[in-house]
Amino acid sequence: MHDRAASPTRRDLLRTAGIYGLGVSSLGPALVESLAAAEGPEIQPWNRFPRMVHEYFVDRVRGLEHRSLQVKNGLNSKADAEAYVRGVQAKIRQCFGPLPERTPLNPRITGVLDRDGYKVENLIFESRPGFLVTANLYLPKNRNGRLPGVVGTCGHSSNGKVAEAYQSFAQGLARMGYVVLLYDPIGQGERMQYTDDDLKPRIGYGTREHIYAGNQQFLLGEFFGTWRAWDGIRALDYLLTREEVDSKHIGVTGNSGGGTMTTWLCGVEQRWTMAAPSCFITTFRRNLENELPADTEQCPPRALALGLDQEDFLAALAPKPIIVLAKERDYFDARGSQEAYLRLKRLYKLLDAEENVGLFIGPTYHGYSQENREAMYRWFNGVTKISDMRNEPALRLEEEETLYCTPRGQVAGMQSRPIYSFTMARSRELAKTRKRLRGKALAKAVRGALNMPEERRVPEYRILRTRRARSYPTPHSITYVVDTEPGIHALVYRLSDERIYSRPFLGAKRAVLYVSHHSADAELRKEPLVKELAAAETDSAFFTCDVRGIGDSRPGTCGIDSFLQPYGSDYFYAIHSIMLDYPYIGQKTYDLLRVIDWLGSFGHTEIHLAAKGWGTIPGTFAALLSDAVVQVTLKNALTSYTDVAESEDYSWPLSALLPGVLTSFDLPDCYDELDRKELRQIDPWGAQEGMNI
Repeated sequence: MHDRAASPTRRDLLRTAGIYGLGVSSLGPALVESLAAAEGPEIQPWNRFPRMVHEYFVDRVRGLEHRSLQVKNGLNSKADAEAYVRGVQAKIRQCFGPLPERTPLNPRITGVLDRDGYKVENLIFESRPGFLVTANLYLPKNRNGRLPGVVGTCGHSSNGKVAEAYQSFAQGLARMGYVVLLYDPIGQGERMQYTDDDLKPRIGYGTREHIYAGNQQFLLGEFFGTWRAWDGIRALDYLLTREEVDSKHIGVTGNSGGGTMTTWLCGVEQRWTMAAPSCFITTFRRNLENELPADTEQCPPRALALGLDQEDFLAALAPKPIIVLAKERDYFDARGSQEAYLRLKRLYKLLDAEENVGLFIGPTYHGYSQENREAMYRWFNGVTKISDMRNEPALRLEEEETLYCTPRGQVAGMQSRPIYSFTMARSRELAKTRKRLRGKALAKAVRGALNMPEERRVPEYRILRTRRARSYPTPHSITYVVDTEPGIHALVYRLSDERIYSRPFLGAKRAVLYVSHHSADAELRKEPLVKELAAAETDSAFFTCDVRGIGDSRPGTCGIDSFLQPYGSDYFYAIHSIMLDYPYIGQKTYDLLRVIDWLGSFGHTEIHLAAKGWGTIPGTFAALLSDAVVQVTLKNALTSYTDVAESEDYSWPLSALLPGVLTSFDLPDCYDELDRKELRQIDPWGAQEGMNI
């Protein structure tokens, strides 16, 4: 007999999906069926503007690209081109921030493989104190004099440097006479950062670890891409210590995520003499338009705002030889690869070095396949003259364990410091030096961190046709579409005991504005706080608000039901916001401030702002910045950004995190300031509760 008491509730199932960053569809047919049976048929939440956020970002990025192209097309001389190169170098430094201090590498060789024509040294070095990097050094045998060197950067493979494609190009280059250093990226191969007692990954590998560590770092004003690039710079430092290496010929290459790192390394390091990024270079616009998420390291802060595109990171190395390797059937759009190449070609022509930039588009799918590797070999050989081989030599791939540098296959087994421990330590350092801000100083710091527009005119709005009953606390409601900025609407619901077809009633001074967690429509039916406020504030007008990207404008992009996934639509627009230097939380706060202005135009000049969950963060900032807010109620508000920064495990999404916040203030500073507005906190959520449904 079926035990109903043991069946999961809808909340249980949704919370399971949320904690692991999954959509409902990912629960599987059996659980989805249980989900339907848990509470029976129910009203589906409104989502009337599922592409609004996406089209807003596309419009902004297209505009920025247009202005950037006007600058590039305006270059007319070698002097112009040289000045442009210096300019992009400076902008890239702004994106990546100051690089850390060079500390001792403390390299140690843990094993040697002797092979026909080359040998492999398994080695470990420290890119930062206590932060271990595992690498294989491929050394040609029977060669005289110094040889060209290449740093190889790996894509998002679970096994890092021992993946077939990366072994292949390292071994191919070594057989031609190159010294190759191929290292494991953070979160891959032997460098998993989040492991269990058996040294197995707890949260996945590659993109999962990169997003998890990188999102947390934004709170401190750090960029995970800088950490990744620094590993590559220190790999180069080690390579140049080897007497076998000719510093006049130093290349860098990699595929996919390694193509990303090859590109970024060209932007931040000038010692390279040649480069070959594979299966990455396109344009930021193409990736956005095609709804293609990229992980944290692939989205440099402020890059779009500064007018940078992907090829600019290669332009920073101009006029040194660079070939763009792409694929016809890649998800990285080959149209963008072609566009990037043509822009570089024009720049190189002005620099009298048109022959130093190339493009190869292979016919197959994403990956460092043989045709792309051979295009790289030909390019590097054309620069170094070390070999006249045009095709890949015969290879002998190794079993993974033979290329391990650590005894148990993970640096965690050697007490390497995990990346989150650095984040925790930095957060504690900032807490010691951070001044306690109050009043106007705090408001100024909040505005600066949110980086919102100054526009505060009363917004235009639309009135949507009244629909059937939605089981709200009152018999009637009406929906207003408030235009907060071009292309963006906040969805505002007005509850009423009588039928309304027109603008909000004039006269009532006090109003409640409830800011939703995930959907105002759903929470009007189910959220106890809404019912409590509606019953208590009978003399106040009652409104709810879905800010952009929530509820009625929840994006339906980046795959089916992707919203709560780590790589899904909510993350997608949050990370693009960082590249635009306009934090997603700043955008959502701006929506609320505009709605408050709109309410004021109808005489509602005393606002009781209430919010739940994800809505509490823009709600907190809007309440702090608006004089019209006189009372604040927050349910399930985040305890502090410090709690997220100093936790090994957390579940708040990037869309809720404010970049750089902990350099100047934290949420408790805002809560203390809101005490003068009768702040009431209900059941605050800690670092691990942000995905509760």
